[in-house]
Amino acid sequence: MNKLIFANLLHRPLRSMISVLAVAIEVIMILSIVAVFMGMLNSQKERTNGIGADLMLLPSNASFFNGVGGASMPIRDEEALRKMPHVTVVSPAIQKISTNGNVEILYGIDYDSFAALKPFVFLAGGPFKGPDDAIVDNVFAASRNPATGEPYKVGDTITILDHPFQISGIVEQGKGGRKLIPITTMEELVGAEGKASIFYIKCDNPANDNVVMQEIRSTRGFENNTLWTVDSWMNQMTPDKIPGFNLALEVVTGIAVVIGFLVIFQSMYTAVLERTREIGILKSMGASKATIVGVVLRECAVLALAGDLLGIGGVYALRLVLHHVSTVEFQITGIWILWGALIAFVGSLGGAVYPAWMAARKDPIEALAYE
Repeated sequence: MNKLIFANLLHRPLRSMISVLAVAIEVIMILSIVAVFMGMLNSQKERTNGIGADLMLLPSNASFFNGVGGASMPIRDEEALRKMPHVTVVSPAIQKISTNGNVEILYGIDYDSFAALKPFVFLAGGPFKGPDDAIVDNVFAASRNPATGEPYKVGDTITILDHPFQISGIVEQGKGGRKLIPITTMEELVGAEGKASIFYIKCDNPANDNVVMQEIRSTRGFENNTLWTVDSWMNQMTPDKIPGFNLALEVVTGIAVVIGFLVIFQSMYTAVLERTREIGILKSMGASKATIVGVVLRECAVLALAGDLLGIGGVYALRLVLHHVSTVEFQITGIWILWGALIAFVGSLGGAVYPAWMAARKDPIEALAYE
């Protein structure tokens, strides 16, 4: 019976290949969107934690998403914050989401105070020397410079917010954004002179975080500001707490399952119609309805398994390509590989249920007379 199953699949190689490819696309769709979402989420958590701050002060009703919202807090507020007990560093910054090429968060920083939170680790070059200098991390630097076709290096020109900048330094990833420019320049580019979108605050001891937070909330002018500890902010950055994350995943998964279901359904339905006489022979030889259903479902299982393997391989190939052409984080997790493969496998079997049932109901005499 196993030989019969593989013989049937090989008898129509193009149809079998299309079915396998459909399942593979299903797996790739599910895993790739999870990989991009989780990559962006975990990368942002890692780089925010790497800034070295204990607290983050934002405008009132600000989103916990970095870069969402404008710069509305006067930079001069840092003077009041610095005078508070247990506060050692206050660093104003402007965060700006850019969708030019990649979705990324650009940072406008005051270099001295930002570096005081936690020193940069320079791999090449050094701090800003002028208003049109930029610091980039080694992940961005490893991508290809369109002008030279080689990785970026100190002295190269890059465009940020439609403005040319010269790379003054390349730092180790993990501290803020992949691209950082002087806050004064960012103020001009976004039209927010003298404003900041966030204050990073470092305390003399993490045990004093709550004391500093109470002091900030009791200070006139800061009563309505959003205030997070870095730890509490990171606890919010989970798929379950991000609006739309699970919905987007469910929509993509649903579309992927429908694609796999329809292709497998069509493939198995056509195969049953083409093998009507063969089914009649099997039934005349004593094959039960369960045997006929088993043959069809086992054929589908082989196609689905091949599609799962091809899809998983395709996702890793996609990650390799993105690694060379983009700085987007693409995180593939073992648990989602299992979930994606299982969803595609079960959806494919679902598409074969009706054709299998239809095959089992055929009358052997009519089937033998079929031409």
